[in-house]
Amino acid sequence: MAPPPVIRLHPEDSVVIARATLLPGAPVGDNVRATQRIPAGHKVAVRAISRGEAIRRYGQVIGFASDGIAPGQHVHVHNCEMGDFAKDYAYGVDARPTDFFEPAATFQGICRPDGKVATRNYIGILTSVNCSAHVAGVVADMFRRNPFTGDDPLADFPNVDGVVALTHKTGCGMTQDEPLRVLRRTLAGYARHPNFSHVIVLGLGCEVNQIGGLMEEQRLAGRLKAMDIQTVGGSRKTVAAGVAFVKDILAESNNVTRVAVPASELTVALQCGGSDGYSGVSANPALGAASDLLVRHGGTVILSETPETYGAEHLLTRRAVSQEVGEKLVGLMRWWEDYTRQEGAEMNANPSPGNKAGGLTTILEKSLGAMAKAGSTNLVDVVRYAEEVKARGFVFMDTPGYDPVAATGQVAGGANLVCFTTGRGSVFGCKPAPSIKLATNTPMFKHIEDDMDVNCGTILDGDETVQQAGQRIFDLILRVASGERTKSEQFDFGAAEFAPWVLGATM
Repeated sequence: MAPPPVIRLHPEDSVVIARATLLPGAPVGDNVRATQRIPAGHKVAVRAISRGEAIRRYGQVIGFASDGIAPGQHVHVHNCEMGDFAKDYAYGVDARPTDFFEPAATFQGICRPDGKVATRNYIGILTSVNCSAHVAGVVADMFRRNPFTGDDPLADFPNVDGVVALTHKTGCGMTQDEPLRVLRRTLAGYARHPNFSHVIVLGLGCEVNQIGGLMEEQRLAGRLKAMDIQTVGGSRKTVAAGVAFVKDILAESNNVTRVAVPASELTVALQCGGSDGYSGVSANPALGAASDLLVRHGGTVILSETPETYGAEHLLTRRAVSQEVGEKLVGLMRWWEDYTRQEGAEMNANPSPGNKAGGLTTILEKSLGAMAKAGSTNLVDVVRYAEEVKARGFVFMDTPGYDPVAATGQVAGGANLVCFTTGRGSVFGCKPAPSIKLATNTPMFKHIEDDMDVNCGTILDGDETVQQAGQRIFDLILRVASGERTKSEQFDFGAAEFAPWVLGATM
């Protein structure tokens, strides 16, 4: 039997979601029919909503009617707007003991000498400043596999996943306080990342972000091979030195063996980008079900994108293991309110044109769908951008909503795998961590199948439950962590997406 034409998420909702494009006259509720064309993934009212009245989806407030809305009418940016409402933070009232699996699931990981476990085995080239970016790229290109011609300079080193240069646009012309600390914390997180066997850091020599200062502040002595262009004697000599170093350590890097390790060694970054009206119905809750499974096996998931949690944070504070943890999250929301106010912006500026075309209307609606990626387990900690994640379980990291910047912070914090949901079709990789792409709907999955790993549109199609899709995602997480390559890896995505959060003025 075909699924109904609309999706109702909660009995108290005043809107439902169009499963496919609805034409005028299509049934949308009890004795209610669409009065106009409703695009796929968009909202339609199932009862009269007065001007100023709260509009509900997921049983939660997603906005307020800017005009009276009749049953069967399209509900979107033209008649739904932001508004303030009371939130009950109720710290910890929904926190529950985690029901752990015994024995835990396992995957084939790479054990490092410091006790950390890798899912990939790269050699990394970091840059202290943008001025050394080209040189770093030239070194990495000398060892780059060509996915089109099959040319492979690393053919004799099958256990090395690649040599990758992660460059950025800053490192100088910046103040020496918080912006510099954030950059150094990010670079240090990558320098320590278990998915790198060895790391070079290349500098120019005269930049604000001096390599010596980076290594001293972040205690990186002994972890990095450091060189700067001015000391070595120019670009060509630095490229030669970098290439020689990589050649010297390739055999050592290749000398690894994958062994069975518990799933508790996995830290998964939860991301969404190019979201649509289905994100909070299919892919995000399915990823949430997989997140719950990983946490119950002792692993860690990191939810981020603070502006895309705004308006839904009261649902997470209820799951906090302590009032202190919950108050950290609320403090982040107040910081972002002040930050956007200082920049002459507002929190509701977040939904992108693509988000809105896909059916999302306000940041409140987007946040409620986005937080579903984190499942239902306790919120055990809240950390700063790129800060090392030490707790196991569900952790929140402060990041912007922009996907590359957010994912960069999560990987710096220790994520050794990324799960990325998308409704519009975001293409994304995140070296050195493999990135699994989850599509929210079947038409988009089929349209760009070369970039998508999982189709969660099966939930909308009535072929699979959220829990079944979550189990399928969890099983894929274990296989990818064991070495199975994702679509983004097959297309060599992941170097250009490295994007540390840039704070403050450029001087």
